[in-house]
This record gives sequence, C-alpha cells and structure tokens, in this order.
Amino acid sequence: MRTEKPVRVQKVIADRGLASRRQAEEWIEEGRVTVNDQIITLGDKCLPSQDQVAVDGNPIPRREPQKLVLAMNKPKGVTCTNSDPHAKRTVFDLLPKELQTERLFCVGRLDLESEGLLLLTNDGQLKQELTHPSFNVVKLYSVEIDKPLQPSDVPKLIRGIKWEGEPLAIDKVFPSGLGGKENWKKLEVTLHHGKKREIRRLFYAFGYDVKKLRRFQIGQYAVKGIPRGGFRILGKRDIKLLFASPGGAKPT
Repeated sequence: MRTEKPVRVQKVIADRGLASRRQAEEWIEEGRVTVNDQIITLGDKCLPSQDQVAVDGNPIPRREPQKLVLAMNKPKGVTCTNSDPHAKRTVFDLLPKELQTERLFCVGRLDLESEGLLLLTNDGQLKQELTHPSFNVVKLYSVEIDKPLQPSDVPKLIRGIKWEGEPLAIDKVFPSGLGGKENWKKLEVTLHHGKKREIRRLFYAFGYDVKKLRRFQIGQYAVKGIPRGGFRILGKRDIKLLFASPGGAKPT
C-alpha cells in the first residue's frame, strides 16, 4: 500500500481549482488558510486525503477534481466573472447546467466589450502557467481603431508607458491586411501578458480609440470553428498548442 506524501498546502488549494498557486500563497500569508483548524504559514504541508484544509473557514474537497479546460468564443456584452451582482450576464451563464456547477474560473479575462478566445478551467496551476509573463504564452488580437495608426507610434507602443504606476506595452503590432494607409486602422496585436484593459488603455494613451477588440488565438490554438457564445472542451493536444509559438498566425 502506497504511503501518502505531504504536499504544500498552496498546491492542494490550486489542485482543487480554487485559485492559482500564487493566489493561494497570498491567502496563506493573510492567515486565511487552516489545516485541521490551525492557521498555517507559507511552506507548511498536509496530507490531502487525511487533513482538512479550509479557506476562510470553508472546507475544501479532500479529493482532487477532474481537470477541465474549456475554450469559449466570448461574445460582446458578457462579463468574465464568477460573481458580480451588477453583471447582467456572465460567461458562465453560457455554459450548460452540468458545467455551471463546476468550480471554473477565467484564464486571462476579456472586458465587457471585447470578444473572442477565452479559457475557463478548474486547474489553478495551469491558469498560473498561462497567465504569468515568465511562461511567455503569446496571445494574438485583432484590433480596430478609430483612425489609421501612425508608423511613428509603433515603436512607442512596443516600448510602452507607465499608466498610474503600471507598465503597459505590446510585443508586436502590424496591419491585418495588405493595402494603403487606411488598413492601419485594422491591426493585429501580439502580447505575452495581459493587464486589465491593457490594449485599450495603451492605444488611448497615444490618442487612439479602440472600436473593436477580439482575441483570436493563444499560442497555436485558434478560436476558429467555435461559434460565438459556444465552447469546446480541450484535450491534452489542444493544451500543448496553447504553449506553442504561434508563428505566422492570421486572424480567423
């Protein structure tokens, strides 16, 4: 009979789909996590199937849930949130009832007016790897602005700025198609991170208003084939594509 090995508590919380490992570490440092009714410190371990871990007094399941990753084609007007009393409709409302009971959370949110590829999962560690800049996961966006982008602003957008103390920048930007200057209103933007409304805020800082924003690809996985408001359950091969270099991708 195999002996269960102790596991760091932050990993247990992430494995149960409650948060990323980093978020779990913050909860531990804030004194919100207990094991067998005792407040723990960062680095403490537990036996997942025997010890009772709780966050804010709420016990978490002893058994690790089956990992689930969904790719959704988010429409405009739908909020990326698990709980917001002011949200008229959330991305979780688009899921069938049997999936609405799962502990899923968004991986890299899209704002209310943005659309396209959105990932939902109960795998906290996967969420961390997909969203933290150190993993260099590339996201591709189709962006339409109110007037043609001036070539002199391209290096400025890549170099970036500080907005309210937060650095904002993109990796690449170029027109979506061939043609004249007018095509510089429809752009493809690439970045490997994603702060709140980063693309909209950055373009606004240089005098442009983003009229349309759509994330069409993460790594080599594209939203093509998923109907608006629909979703697809991802397998291991799909998840590998999320971490692959996108190469010469084009909006779909």
